[in-house]
Amino acid sequence: MATTGGHLRMPASFCGALQCSAAIYNRAMDYRARQRRLLAELERKRVDALLVTHLPNVRYLTGFTGSAGLLLAGSKSLFFTDGRYREQAAEQVAGAKVIAGKAAALSAAADAVKRSRITRLGIESGHMTVATREALKRLLGTSVRLVSTSGVCESLRMVKEADEIACLAEAVDLGSRVFRPLLRAIQPGIGENVVAARLEYMTRKAGAEAMSFETIVAAGARSALPHGVASRAPIPPGGFVVLDYGVILNGYCSDMTRTVHVGRASQAERDAYKAVLESQLAAVEAVRPGATAAEVDEAARSSLRAAKLDKYFTHSTGHGVGLEIHELPRVAAKQDVVLRPGMVITIEPGVYMPGKFGIRIEDMVVVRERGHQVLTSAPKELIEL
Repeated sequence: MATTGGHLRMPASFCGALQCSAAIYNRAMDYRARQRRLLAELERKRVDALLVTHLPNVRYLTGFTGSAGLLLAGSKSLFFTDGRYREQAAEQVAGAKVIAGKAAALSAAADAVKRSRITRLGIESGHMTVATREALKRLLGTSVRLVSTSGVCESLRMVKEADEIACLAEAVDLGSRVFRPLLRAIQPGIGENVVAARLEYMTRKAGAEAMSFETIVAAGARSALPHGVASRAPIPPGGFVVLDYGVILNGYCSDMTRTVHVGRASQAERDAYKAVLESQLAAVEAVRPGATAAEVDEAARSSLRAAKLDKYFTHSTGHGVGLEIHELPRVAAKQDVVLRPGMVITIEPGVYMPGKFGIRIEDMVVVRERGHQVLTSAPKELIEL
């Protein structure tokens, strides 16, 4: 791949060469290797097994895509679900024995724990409800100690495998491809929700499974709301429109933001847009192995500081993306996570002037061995409609 301006550019055939259909997805991912890495982490924490209840983590470790199931990850992993998912689990689950019976999955898992030599059972404290924890304690009795763990699976998920990056690249490509056709729907008087509906229809028609999050279409003064989800407010005859959206494809999320202007922008608006773009490019250029998340964040902030706009940048610079729209690492001040090849993060600085306007520009970026690769291909220059 050729390198231009610090970015590794994908050839046009990239996504076509790395097709990531659901069938290929399940065949390509090495779930047993993921479970082995998890077991090594559990051993370091002196935990005999981990009860995985967070469905994205269940999917990451087994390939199961259903809405009800849990994994007892240990030396002999067991996957529990109910009769509705018997056939699906038998087809999808790798690296674990499937138990799909009449008993509730939690009860069946507790019985399996009691029959084993497990004395210290890890639970995902960030995802298990108090009620479920109490029920599990009652089922297990006093012979098994519950050990709270946090972020064990999520830390493993930070560094993506090649096939995961291929899936992410396809999702990003789909989102990028609908951007220019979408611009025809942005007209004064048209509701933000109508623009969002058009966008979501286009992505679904192109093959998306769902949107990654609630679509943001925020126009005029509402563009100053960082999370201004699409409302019934009409697009004004002039001003910025922030478009922040993502799609899910083969289970993996994309996330991008572009800001366009209805009518001719004022000089102040042009200057602000230029400052945000320079900030975004500076942060992208800072992405490399060995850099910390905080250093990338500071690259964006220092650029806006030079333009005297840093006080209007009110959120973190980015976040990881994968099976979930917000994953580790967090790209923000005081985040000392060191970037490693295979991490996929967003770079999305913005400025928000209450009552006036807001601007945000966002790409998804892969950390590579010798720098970075920008996945998002939609144009970033100021577009006036």
